[in-house]
Amino acid sequence: MSSKRRVAVIGSRGQLGNDLVEALHNHEDFETIPLTREQADCTDAASVRRALLQVRPQIVVNCAAFVRVDECEDRPQQAFEINALGALKVARACAEADSLCVYVSTDYVFDGSKTAPYSESDSTYPVNVYGASKLAGELLVRQSVPHWLIVRAAGLFGRTGARGKGGNFVETILAKVKAGEPLRIVDDIRMSPTYARDAATTLVGLIDSGVDGIVHLTNDGACTWYEFAKQILDLMGVRTAIDPVSSTEYPTRARRPKNSALLSERSLVKLRSWQDALKAYLVEKGHISASFAVAGE
Repeated sequence: MSSKRRVAVIGSRGQLGNDLVEALHNHEDFETIPLTREQADCTDAASVRRALLQVRPQIVVNCAAFVRVDECEDRPQQAFEINALGALKVARACAEADSLCVYVSTDYVFDGSKTAPYSESDSTYPVNVYGASKLAGELLVRQSVPHWLIVRAAGLFGRTGARGKGGNFVETILAKVKAGEPLRIVDDIRMSPTYARDAATTLVGLIDSGVDGIVHLTNDGACTWYEFAKQILDLMGVRTAIDPVSSTEYPTRARRPKNSALLSERSLVKLRSWQDALKAYLVEKGHISASFAVAGE
């Protein structure tokens, strides 16, 4: 009989889920059970319960989410059905299977009024439907299952791209440059860009160490979206002009917090800088060579 701990990943085809499955496969103490929506639909309690009770994993990571922030404003019922009630259904199945329930949340649970980065102990106050649905998911997980871990990620960019968004910010910028489109990027909203591979690797370490509670899981540092775009082009050696604009000049259906940068008070969370993570991503995707990344330091 295997002594490995079984980890089920719901939403295993998503941007974080994909990298998490790989990070778990690379850890000798875990047996990974990737679950697609067809195998475990978080909006269907019977589907989730059947999938989890069949394998009875020690840990369940719920990466399933409705992540299109503006669309959440138009479809709040669907946002809450997946991000909140879906989280509840997974948590209840975890309680029945005696599993640790890991729920992936977001920086958008904060309102952005704080000038410094948000830590785990800061009060939440979402300003859009997406953030409200994810915060509701957090609360429902906490009251539904004895063993839980909530990780808040932000500004994710990974190899797979966000399935619901059709890619990630890095690839969007590079596609616009290739197409010769003008770049007008918001320069008054700060966040913490996070490489999905780094978040996944650190999350596996947290699970292995038995961490629970709330953890902020982002690469170190913060920037505006304009600064992020500028760093992408600088690392690529591309000399394309970027026009910094205010969020009032680029209105969206959903309000965004002006500052949703995160930091962690938890001593086990040590991620590299977002700049170094971006270099690693560009190398991994073949956009730049490893030698170019080192030479550019």
